[in-house]
Amino acid sequence: MEAGRHADALTVARHAVAASAVCSPADGLLATVLLHLGQRDEAEAVVSAAIDRGTGSADAYDALAFVSLQLGDHERANSLYRRAATLNDDSARFWYNLGSSERSFGRLLDAEAACDRAIALDQCHYQSYLLRSELRAQSPAANHIPEMERLLAAPGVTPRALMFLGYALGKELDDLGRYDDAFHWYARAAAARRRNLSYDVATDERKLARIAEAFAGPSTPMVDPGVEAGRFIFVVGLPRSGTTLLERMLTGLTGVCSNGETENFSRALLAAAAADGHDVFARAASADFARVAREYAKHAGGAAHRKVVEKLPLNYLYLGAIRRSLPTATPIVVLREAPDSCFAMYRTLFGEAYPFSYDFSELARYFAAYMRLLDHWRRLLGNWLVEVTYEDLVRQPAQVGASVARCCGLDWAESAVEIHRREGISMTASAAQIRRPIYQSSAGKWRRYERHLAPLVTALRAQGVAVPD
Repeated sequence: MEAGRHADALTVARHAVAASAVCSPADGLLATVLLHLGQRDEAEAVVSAAIDRGTGSADAYDALAFVSLQLGDHERANSLYRRAATLNDDSARFWYNLGSSERSFGRLLDAEAACDRAIALDQCHYQSYLLRSELRAQSPAANHIPEMERLLAAPGVTPRALMFLGYALGKELDDLGRYDDAFHWYARAAAARRRNLSYDVATDERKLARIAEAFAGPSTPMVDPGVEAGRFIFVVGLPRSGTTLLERMLTGLTGVCSNGETENFSRALLAAAAADGHDVFARAASADFARVAREYAKHAGGAAHRKVVEKLPLNYLYLGAIRRSLPTATPIVVLREAPDSCFAMYRTLFGEAYPFSYDFSELARYFAAYMRLLDHWRRLLGNWLVEVTYEDLVRQPAQVGASVARCCGLDWAESAVEIHRREGISMTASAAQIRRPIYQSSAGKWRRYERHLAPLVTALRAQGVAVPD
């Protein structure tokens, strides 16, 4: 599977499962291979059958929980993570996974208890410190700062410890208004992360420029009459720019659901790309866009006549292709003031995505490349694009929300701004923040760190990005 030989992997995985009388990790492997092959129904059947077999190991249920997340069944994933932690209650890894799942449901006290359990079992399970720090705003009376400072002061601190603990400590110090101390740890953690990455921002700059070249001129959309493209809403923008907040407001309106952050569109585009071309960008630009629409609609799902939000920030790369395949869809770009946008990314530890976010120079270069691509989409796509600024969204959520709703063909309801009262899943970095009422304190947050962010501001201006005085 890791070598990309999914057909061969499928044969072996089926053999591994066939002789098992109990649920085993091989069931999760088989389901994962099926997902790679696009066989979601078969993967679902494997998970369901495995759960019904004899009791297996904690690793087996942990693997099935992960597949359940891929299948969008968060309730089942949560139940399986809990089962894994119960079966092996002395494993920090299983308690951490349960804590992550609890956070996605907004059960933040339960998530914190799971993190505490993981840390009690293994004080070197550093991911748990970071997750715990993000679950609430820390206070002078209730925080974990002394504990993390002791760990970081110990001799022989590993880069991994510095990375996770540094971000966690920075976040808690920020909550207490100790901005100089917070930046010290953000910077050390970001540097530790960057040292372990093989990345060249010039490669991303070329890719974004190449996308603009490949989608350089208007073309007639290939409309598939069988696809109701108007029911799809794409919320895009750089990470930490307010996309989750807007998604949360939209799903508070009647007739709207969200797929969260998926690769539904990019998968559909690659499946329908031309067989031949100068490069992947040329092949994508020459795709059968009617097929793209069909493939995307199949992946996106949702009931007929119900609006579906696709909230993957990176879909800004595909706005030209979205226009050609789904011309009546609504794309919403969320923008944030440049220093705030960059600093919000800088103080976030991402997974494999956004490798440019750990260095000021690379952040500035990528942000400028992103704005150049966005300017290209503006020229090419005109009024089809709906633009929202984070600052307006948090200061006037009802007015901005009502305007966006009109663009999407939705009836506005004032209750949509009460995002903290709404149940629902969030797997994003903002999963805990959206459980609070909409707040304005993050707008202009970079000014609290202005002395430390001078190199970032200089780098942005050198790239031609406008920065407030």
